[in-house]
Amino acid sequence: MLNWLTAGESHGKALVGILEGIPAGLVVSEDEIALQLARRQKGHGRGKRMQIENDFAEILSGVRHGFTLGSPIALKIDNKDFENWQNIMSVSPVDNEIEKITLPRPGHADLVGAQKFRFDDIRNVIERSSARETAMRVALGAICRKFLSELGIEIASHVRQIYSAKFEDDISKYSAKELNEIADNSAVRCVDEQAEKSMISAIDKAKNNGDSVGGKFEIIATGAPFGLGSYSQWNKRLNAKIAQAVMSIPAIKSVEIGAGSDSANYFGSEIHDEILFKNGKFIRPTNNAGGIEGGISNSEPIVVRATMKPIPTLTKPLRSVDILTKQLANAHKERTDSCAVPAASIVGEAMLAFVLADVFLEKFGGDSMDEICHRFMQKNTDKKT
Repeated sequence: MLNWLTAGESHGKALVGILEGIPAGLVVSEDEIALQLARRQKGHGRGKRMQIENDFAEILSGVRHGFTLGSPIALKIDNKDFENWQNIMSVSPVDNEIEKITLPRPGHADLVGAQKFRFDDIRNVIERSSARETAMRVALGAICRKFLSELGIEIASHVRQIYSAKFEDDISKYSAKELNEIADNSAVRCVDEQAEKSMISAIDKAKNNGDSVGGKFEIIATGAPFGLGSYSQWNKRLNAKIAQAVMSIPAIKSVEIGAGSDSANYFGSEIHDEILFKNGKFIRPTNNAGGIEGGISNSEPIVVRATMKPIPTLTKPLRSVDILTKQLANAHKERTDSCAVPAASIVGEAMLAFVLADVFLEKFGGDSMDEICHRFMQKNTDKKT
């Protein structure tokens, strides 16, 4: 139901994005999108690029007088750093010789990208494989989350782990809004002050050593109705759609739903959520399934956890081999973060918003917000079915 594309290079003129499938009549503003972009730019361990950019998405089409038109929505984010890269990233041929990057970074797309496209300059790979592209994902995702919010679905996230510093307590007592408010006021988006201090210490240690650290973050969606997704085909399962979307974020190495890999440590009688009937609807006293059973949402909060590896660009680089001379040398150094887990959690929110908006439109679809809201209310009048 939803189609979206991003384009643009990390140090190119701009990032652009198109979102197709959002119904007419949704209130959308550039300020709302800017709020989500600002959340992505924060976090202890971010590099100097975040001091240069002040991301703002200009709406180019699909919105009139503050309302969506039902037509494709186009956004543009200018790269303010482009003024320092105009020659290197020129679309047209340049007279002077541009120094090529030939030392791939271990753990990055550098070598395989150059091999795949037969480049002799890794700059051609770096520019698009960069996580800079996720700024546009967050901008487009902000529109999807606004659509979901109008229907009572809220999305939040927080950081569970950075390097060996962990926060493992239950956060179900928080609403999505409360969770984001607390996390957004933390330098690492952690809701526990002691864990936050340990996480900051781990980041500082890595930065001082020219190294980087990864971690884990958790995304929660509340208010999703039962029946989103399907068990009827492999590619219709909601958990599969979510896993693919979150796994597409650069540096993400694993995705879990609910109890995830920890499910292997329990008997079935201990891990499966019992079913009760209360106040006219089915409920589950626990949520180890993470809100999804058989590939279908069950109306409990949808809980997604992702693991991010340490960023491959190191200020004290690892050994590598020159793609032209085949000589051993240290890998290329690029401006980088020492930790981007807090930022990745915001990108994770956007990716979950894409998926939930898509499956919601599939189930309750219509051409306008009025039509969709009417269908949603009509189909959910009887909570017993």
